[in-house]
Amino acid sequence: MSGSSSAPAGSSRGLERALTAPGLVCIGLGGTIGAGIFVLTGTAAAHFAGPALILSFLIGGLVSGLVGLCYAELAAMIPEAGSTYAYTRVSLGLLPAWIVGWDLVLEFAFAAATVASGWSGYAQSLLADFGLRLPAALAAAPGTGGLIDLPAVIVVLALTVLLTRGVREASSINAALVALKVAIILAFVGIGAAHLRPELWHPFVPANAGAFGEFGASGIFRGAAVVFFAFIGFETVSTAAGECRDPQSDAPKGLIGSLVLSTLLYVAVAAVLTGLVPYRELGVPDPIAKAVDTIGHPGFALFVKLGALVGLTTSTLTALYGQGRIFYAMARDGLLPDVFARIHPQTRAPANGQMTIGLCTAAVAGLVPIDVLGELVSIGTLLAFGLVCASVPILRRLQPDRHRPFRVPAADLVAALGLLACAALMASLPAETWLRLAAWTGLGLAIFYGYGRRRARSSGSA
Repeated sequence: MSGSSSAPAGSSRGLERALTAPGLVCIGLGGTIGAGIFVLTGTAAAHFAGPALILSFLIGGLVSGLVGLCYAELAAMIPEAGSTYAYTRVSLGLLPAWIVGWDLVLEFAFAAATVASGWSGYAQSLLADFGLRLPAALAAAPGTGGLIDLPAVIVVLALTVLLTRGVREASSINAALVALKVAIILAFVGIGAAHLRPELWHPFVPANAGAFGEFGASGIFRGAAVVFFAFIGFETVSTAAGECRDPQSDAPKGLIGSLVLSTLLYVAVAAVLTGLVPYRELGVPDPIAKAVDTIGHPGFALFVKLGALVGLTTSTLTALYGQGRIFYAMARDGLLPDVFARIHPQTRAPANGQMTIGLCTAAVAGLVPIDVLGELVSIGTLLAFGLVCASVPILRRLQPDRHRPFRVPAADLVAALGLLACAALMASLPAETWLRLAAWTGLGLAIFYGYGRRRARSSGSA
């Protein structure tokens, strides 16, 4: 197993084990309740699913539930930083592990960048309420009317600095912010429900516009695929297993608990959002703010916009955290330079790797439009989830006697259904998204065969 390999110099003490089950649930909610609920709900409703976005989130939650059970078994059995990368290395070998690890770097980086772009939209909306506006060149990415999305860059860099200070401090701040944003979301659902216009839910499933994924039944599945990256948060919980005090017990609780709560909140927000604003008008960077404006309570609108900023902050934070731990795990195993696996002696955080990926993510957040980012994260998430489902039955056969503190019920059936569901949602994404994934994978394979394969610290089939 990769965790048994020799560690590079400077990392002998390892990561700090400071997290408990409530902290893991907060990490899951922090990562999940972010751009999916504050940004992509509007995009998916306006362009793909209409009011049937409710069904899109239910499908996403169902698929995530199947995958989440598989994650819970593997995270309890293999409690180390690395998530799907670590599970794939144990079950399938070195090359598949590299592919999924490289994919996860893309997934978490673009997730953080996507959420940061949404954060920028809400921040600028809030500033506009006070008569303040950024110059157009600094307010949006190229191709969307600007030269760079400066607020998105700033929030990524600030959170990267926080993460270099260690998981204990970041976890405490995240927990406080998660409690605040969940309270604000519940307030939006409660107050919004009193102002619903039920006629906006008709037709519940808009007629197909003539192309696959543009409303109709196919639009529900396209919407599910596009917003699926919103469920990345519970995967971040599995990356934190190596920093749990009692991973065998805490990891399954954190995974399943955060997934159930997140799905319920998503469905409630989708119902209220499409019941306040005509779905075709929701394709804006700040759909929740637009919905609140229709209620007619300026004070509450300001409150919700602040809540959106809090929610997007925690989502960006946890995505950057997950990316840093994947990067650390791959460097620890020799697949990336040792400098990225060095643990800071005071903070016990992989500061070098975290800062490097933070700078790269900030550049992506500032320069790439949010719609491109969201679809890339979704396909990367679905690929990783599919491999997790495949790993459970494989490890059941390869290592039948290994201790499993949590066992997936009807494992073969659950894993098969999860794998098929992930494949179906991947198939509903556009061809250009597949091409971008192929290009990223090709670059990763070049790095693997040119650098990582000959330096890997433990055996694995390639």
